[in-house]
Amino acid sequence: MPKIDHLDARLIALLTEKPQIGVLGASRELAVARGTVQARLDRLIERGVISSLAPTVSPAALGYPVMAFCTLQIQQRKGRQAVVDHLEGIPEVLEVHTITGSGDLLARIVGRNNADLQRVIDQIVGTGLVVHASTTIALAELVAHRTLPLVQEAGSR
Repeated sequence: MPKIDHLDARLIALLTEKPQIGVLGASRELAVARGTVQARLDRLIERGVISSLAPTVSPAALGYPVMAFCTLQIQQRKGRQAVVDHLEGIPEVLEVHTITGSGDLLARIVGRNNADLQRVIDQIVGTGLVVHASTTIALAELVAHRTLPLVQEAGSR
C-alpha cells in the first residue's frame, strides 16, 4: 500500500484547515509549484487517500440534532445487499458498516428528536429484512470524526 510523504501530509493538513484555499493558494502556502500541488491532489484522490472534497455538513445544523448508532441483525436468507439498498433509501441513515460480533451491520442515524428517531428506526426494521435492532443514542460528541492526526503520523514516516 502506497504511503504519503511529508508534502502530501502538509497538503492534506492545509486543505483540512483551509478547505477554500484552492490549488493556487495551496501552492503559495506550501511554496511549491501549482502543477505540483495539482498533481499531488490528483494522485491522492486517485489512490483514495482523499475520498471527497465535499463540505462536511452538520446534521444538527440541518435540524437533526439526535444521533444514534444501531446494531442490526439481518435476515440472512435475503442477503446483505437487499438491506443495504433499503438503508440507502432512508435519508437519516448516514453510514452503514459490516461488523463482527452479535450484529451484522452498524448504522449511524439521525433524527429531529427522539420521536423522529423512533420513526427512523421503525422504517429501518419495517421491511422484515432486519430481524433485530439495538440502538444507542449518542449524548455528546467528545472527539469529532478526524483523520488529521493519522495523516500527520503517516506523513512523518
